[in-house]
Amino acid sequence: MPDQKDLQTTGPSATGRHIAVLGGGSFGTAMVKVLSENGHTVHFWMRDAAQADEVRSTGVNSRYMPDVHLSGDIQPTTDLPAAIKDAEVVFVAIPSKAFRSVIREYCREFADDQIVISLTKGIEAHGFKLMSEILQEEIPRCRIGVLSGPNLAGEIVNRDLTATVIAAKDPEVRRAVQDLLGCEYFRVYANVDVYGVELAGALKNIYAIVSGLASALDLGENAKAMLMTRGLAEMSRFAVSLGANPMTFMGLAGVGDLIVTCTSSKSRNYRVGYAVGKGKKLDDAVAELGQVAEGIYTLKLVKEKSEAIGIYMPLVRGLYEILYGTASISAVINSLMMSVQNSDVEFILPRTISQ
Repeated sequence: MPDQKDLQTTGPSATGRHIAVLGGGSFGTAMVKVLSENGHTVHFWMRDAAQADEVRSTGVNSRYMPDVHLSGDIQPTTDLPAAIKDAEVVFVAIPSKAFRSVIREYCREFADDQIVISLTKGIEAHGFKLMSEILQEEIPRCRIGVLSGPNLAGEIVNRDLTATVIAAKDPEVRRAVQDLLGCEYFRVYANVDVYGVELAGALKNIYAIVSGLASALDLGENAKAMLMTRGLAEMSRFAVSLGANPMTFMGLAGVGDLIVTCTSSKSRNYRVGYAVGKGKKLDDAVAELGQVAEGIYTLKLVKEKSEAIGIYMPLVRGLYEILYGTASISAVINSLMMSVQNSDVEFILPRTISQ
């Protein structure tokens, strides 16, 4: 790792840092834009050489952000070791299905005490592992954190007002990320509940699909509000059973992220749900999207995990029956409405009836 003085003098400005962003999707691209406009040198790693060449020559990532021009000191590359070699902080925006394989392949390239921040909202199938847990297992000598919140990439690149959450046990990690990303339109709040922040970011994708279905069926605003708040109760109940702090779900990474993904047509998971609600088959809806909708994979894993540990999650079960079973949407909704009327917020009034 270069020392602090070198980092201050080799960047594009007196305060610039060398930062790496791994993953050339929409959110990785959005973070590159924020970092470069904040005056940092950004080493932007992508698997696809043509994609890297395009960004290098035109400043455009046409596959994911065709209308966005990237400017500043951006170094596109397909050489991951070179990208992270001098990076003070590494942001990882690799899809969950490939996350471990990439980190494991290059684990020896990361430096001791290097700050590595996951941007990926997903869960690994084997062992129900979150991305921060994968980082801890593969590169335990690094300092790990998670960035999550109501952060639609399309709005961030347009400099629309946005807030996010950096979760890390190490206060230096939290401060470093706040300093790197904070600007007039992007505000970074801090949290120590890494597991809760990260799990909230993965779980909300399921309920965004549910909300997309509800919108496609014109269920009404009352029904949408019910589905979102019951989704919040369901995801927090599940997360707390695994060790998360319930208060995390009252913040940006919980209810904040849930609101934006359940109400915006810019949300990939919402769009998949909407397409299915309008009669498309799931595979066709995903193919039309052209990007990863993490909620589809997360749904299967959470259904299996919730059943294994005995957590009641009717929305998860219902959505699974719609997408992967033979149940109709109307039948699942009727089943939900006829179920036992129980406590609203069980952290206040415990669930007393066994489901």
